[in-house]
Amino acid sequence: MTDRKDELAANLAKVEDRIAAACAAAGRPREEVTLIVVTKTYPASDVRILSELGVRHVAENRDQDAAPKAAECSDLPLVWHFVGQLQTNKVRSVVGYADLVQSVDRSKLVTALSKEAVRQGREVGCLIQVALDAGEKERGERGGVAPGGVEELAGLVAKAPGLRLDGLMTVAPLTGEYAGRQQAAFERLMDLSTDLRRAHPAANMVSAGMSADLEEAVAAGATHVRVGTAVLGVRPRLG
Repeated sequence: MTDRKDELAANLAKVEDRIAAACAAAGRPREEVTLIVVTKTYPASDVRILSELGVRHVAENRDQDAAPKAAECSDLPLVWHFVGQLQTNKVRSVVGYADLVQSVDRSKLVTALSKEAVRQGREVGCLIQVALDAGEKERGERGGVAPGGVEELAGLVAKAPGLRLDGLMTVAPLTGEYAGRQQAAFERLMDLSTDLRRAHPAANMVSAGMSADLEEAVAAGATHVRVGTAVLGVRPRLG
């Protein structure tokens, strides 16, 4: 376990150096950017080590992995983010541990999250997932609502009992006008965030950028970056 802790500490240090350098290049204070470590397919023991190393935000994208891991690590001072496409039949489980759901992309999901948050007596932070590869009213290949649907969906979240509208999230698209243009995609997300904050000033979280493109996200103005591989290593193939 000591070897694994040394490995994670070294990887975290490299990621921290990248974030710090990106902030310096963008003229931003380092404390403006929060690192979320995406721990999918990795065991609870890694989450425990990360917590010992000072990580406070962790993310999962599959409830069947996340639920037992969150339960095993419930004694740790962690903020749990759910970042994957979320089916309504998983909402009850996810609301039990997730502090934030970053993949809110349709009204049916808002209704289900609200009902369950109220039932469990929890407040769940929500990010609207924006699909920059979608037409104005479509959904993206990897989930998300088209830019033209953000305002309406945000309004639903803001009014929903048990939910808190925290901001926006995107994944750099593989198709469409922003394919291969990560910084342009993230700058578009920032424009949408500016629009959103006119109506909802507290919804100032912008989650963008992963291991390969965190620098572009920081340059564009992201407040949170989601990093998995660069911290934990190349993930084992799922059977």
